[in-house]
Amino acid sequence: MTTVELLKSGQATVVDVRTPAEFMGGHVAGSINIPLQNVPSKHDEFRNMKNIVLCCASGNRSGQATAWLQANGVDCVNGGSWMDVNYYL
Repeated sequence: MTTVELLKSGQATVVDVRTPAEFMGGHVAGSINIPLQNVPSKHDEFRNMKNIVLCCASGNRSGQATAWLQANGVDCVNGGSWMDVNYYL
């Protein structure tokens, strides 16, 4: 299943890795905010999630989070910008 198909299915867990201030300025409805610097300490929380799609402002931070999580055994994808993710939902 592609990222877009996953998002459109309604089964994705959307995690926004921007700062809390950025998240409060606008975010995908129903998304979870876990700032990039907190991703390693939330590893166990990520392991319990299903169909993880990470997003941020441009796709850079979510790409970093995706790479770290995948290297540590968590199945996830980089959704890129939160506005792109929002568009597909």
